[in-house]
Amino acid sequence: MATAPEGNCIFCRIRDGSIPSKRVFEDDRVLAFEDVDPKAPTHLLVIPREHIPSMNELVPGQEALVGHMVLVASQLAKARGHADGGYRVALNCNADAGQTVFHLHLHLLGGRRFDWPPG
Repeated sequence: MATAPEGNCIFCRIRDGSIPSKRVFEDDRVLAFEDVDPKAPTHLLVIPREHIPSMNELVPGQEALVGHMVLVASQLAKARGHADGGYRVALNCNADAGQTVFHLHLHLLGGRRFDWPPG
């Protein structure tokens, strides 16, 4: 796994404002912004402000942070009108699962039908 140190992490640079993004939500724990390569009409990324390379690096005590990421995704999905029709939330862990940026992030996808199983 090739993880970028925090200073070279694209999501850390988005968080810090050195790379522009279309932010849709932020608080003291997380930031949400539009994906630059959307796979659905709504494709948002929810990231923790803290640099955590993947789910494998989560430690006890971070449950509330991950829960907050999920809650923010739910609120954004509702605000964009996807609650009734449905939406998908995905957390990829490492390259074989499709993780390309090694900063924990949640994908919120909505606005179209999704098949199962994915990919």
